Amino acid sequence: MTEEQITDKLVSLYGSEVTTADIKAFCSMNDIHYNTVTRKLQKYKVSKGKWNLEVTQEAVEQIEKTFNAPSAQPALDCVPTPDKTFVPFGSFKDVKKIIQSKQFYPAFITGLSGNGKTFSVQQACAQLGRELIRVNITIETDEDDLIGGFRLVNGETVWHNGPVIEALERGAILLLDEIDLASNKILCLQSVLEGNGIFLKKIGRFVRPSKGFNVFATANTKGKGSDDGRFIGTNVLNEAFLERFPVTFEQSYPSIATENKILEVVASELGVKDPYFCKRLVDWGDIIRKTFYDGGVDEVISTRRLVHILRAYSIFKEKGKALQVCINRFDDETKQSFMELYDKVDATFNIPVDESEQG
Repeated sequence: MTEEQITDKLVSLYGSEVTTADIKAFCSMNDIHYNTVTRKLQKYKVSKGKWNLEVTQEAVEQIEKTFNAPSAQPALDCVPTPDKTFVPFGSFKDVKKIIQSKQFYPAFITGLSGNGKTFSVQQACAQLGRELIRVNITIETDEDDLIGGFRLVNGETVWHNGPVIEALERGAILLLDEIDLASNKILCLQSVLEGNGIFLKKIGRFVRPSKGFNVFATANTKGKGSDDGRFIGTNVLNEAFLERFPVTFEQSYPSIATENKILEVVASELGVKDPYFCKRLVDWGDIIRKTFYDGGVDEVISTRRLVHILRAYSIFKEKGKALQVCINRFDDETKQSFMELYDKVDATFNIPVDESEQG
């Protein structure tokens, strides 16, 4: 049996990537010696017990030269900057303990928008001096975006590491943000989520995780999609993919006391000296959330939005203007009810008058 006949039959049976077990099974079916086959496949061998019938050894050697010279130089320092306005709450302590342990222990963090899921992972890494590589997931995210691929640089095709490979080799924390927006192409990370590294089939190279590598994923849902339409674009994630996250943290909005502290810290950084305004904003947000959970309203005020209002106040110097521009994203009925509610909460507040309605 010629080399061409052997490779054609192996590819038809097992695909282009074959292992020792595949070849032994092939030999048994065709009554041919194992050594005879492996001798003819020597140029296709990419590692111990593995052959890629589409990549010859010469091609592997050439590709490895480009692998060591990526098209874009990776950032020298991926450690996040500590944020003075950060106030720990929710799952932060647990997230920090996992990162501090340097054990491979992937974690899934779920919760409503604007409650500090991503921020907590970033600041845990900042406090521990750990590198963080964040990937914002969309429906278009594919293997090339995550793992890497070939790029054209100065007329030459060279291999470029994706963020997953960078995190693996650096022993960094990989943050998959908004993971529930992903398509089934995210399944290319199955072996990575098992802590086993990944085989780069395009260049015939296996990348093992360095000490300290770990994966965190954030999402507004638990990977089961969104029935109420609030998080349009979220998808039902593969059960086998979700099962590879040992723990799931449910992040809620902070308590009244914690949220008030957050706003006071932010206000201090912005030079806003109005603790009464911070307190009233927190009370207002808390009432809206309770009403939302009871089904009374369809929208919610997040901690992030309260911070937006404070920042707007530091710019415009008017409470009414700050609230108005920050809740304009809601429909007219909701916007009006939120404004009227704040008017009841804050005795010093006057609902701004729409100048276009004045004669």
